[in-house]
Amino acid sequence: MPTVTHRQLFFQHIAQTSDFPLGLEIDRAEGIYLFRQGDQKPYMDLISGIGVSNVGHRHPKVLEAIQNQLDKYLHLMVYGEYIQTPQTQLAHALAQTLPAGLDNVYFTNSGTEAVEGAMKLAKRYTGRSEFISCFNAYHGSTQGSLSLSGDENFKQNYRPLLPDVRHIQHGNLDDIEKITSRTAAVIIEVVAGEAGVRLADATYFQTLRQRCTEVGALLIFDEIQTGFGRTGTFWAFEGVNTIPDILLCAKGMGGGMPIGAFISSAEKMSVFKNNPILGHITTFGGHPVSAAASLATLQVIQEQKLHEQAEAKGQLFRQLLQHSAIRQIRGKGLMLAIEFDSFDVLKPVIDRAIEKGPSGPGVITDWFLFCNNSMRIAPPLIITEDQIREACAIILDSI
Repeated sequence: MPTVTHRQLFFQHIAQTSDFPLGLEIDRAEGIYLFRQGDQKPYMDLISGIGVSNVGHRHPKVLEAIQNQLDKYLHLMVYGEYIQTPQTQLAHALAQTLPAGLDNVYFTNSGTEAVEGAMKLAKRYTGRSEFISCFNAYHGSTQGSLSLSGDENFKQNYRPLLPDVRHIQHGNLDDIEKITSRTAAVIIEVVAGEAGVRLADATYFQTLRQRCTEVGALLIFDEIQTGFGRTGTFWAFEGVNTIPDILLCAKGMGGGMPIGAFISSAEKMSVFKNNPILGHITTFGGHPVSAAASLATLQVIQEQKLHEQAEAKGQLFRQLLQHSAIRQIRGKGLMLAIEFDSFDVLKPVIDRAIEKGPSGPGVITDWFLFCNNSMRIAPPLIITEDQIREACAIILDSI
């Protein structure tokens, strides 16, 4: 009988989410590189597995933390019942990076689960049901998170979704008036990611904070893409001098392992204790192996000051990516959007960069869910200047 290949098994048994998956068959990964099965062709990962591998693939200290935890225990009990050292150490380390009032952590398995938990917390704490999010915002694919999505095309075939969701324009001061005493929470990205890396200034966020306080609405910052050093500070909200009531993180916090969290005050989180008891529960949230990996990731970023290097590295990308086909470069730190005329112009560039070679590496980039004429660049924070120069040369040659 003929041998069945992994590619055949992929298309037979792995549920597909598009008719054109990348289909790269990867054998191993290290640092900023992925290596193809068979010929070991290298690819420079300029998207970090979509914002995940902030300290690179298989960072030695993350692997060491994982192995040490494997030798102790794996799953023990549902979240919040047993005192598990990896969870307590990580929660304390997170609190040390945050201002007072953001010192109580609820661990989840993913970003969308962090969003769902934050939504329940806001409804329970305020007794209100209305949520306000931004047009062209993405907060996850589960039904509550999807309800917040600011793109109707992405969710129209899954209705009915949650009622009482309204939308505002990211960075538009006039829209802030839509936040009222009916609003349970405003959920917003400090840097609007899937909209194509859109920024708003500190004045906007401070005005937003003031309005939420005035009407008794909670302010939720979604830092699932921006947290853990991506934008030049450990948390993006540090750059706008505004403190949320609830903070969301995931993606880059796990060093490649699945983990997320929503963070607030002990006083707000206490509403989950009664009426009903166990108001929010999870079996695997804060898995000890993921928590150990996350703590190691946090320590690597701080010890190597990777977040402090992100802005200069981002500026180097901006300096090098100069071409008549590039219309604009937007970004903050190592979270960049390179704008072209259209998706039809951009897509062949992405494809050519991936297949560059045969002797040299390919370069993996991407586009954005709600901005498909812009190239996503968000490499591991460990990327070097020489690697940036090489990657930019390949991109320019692909254009």
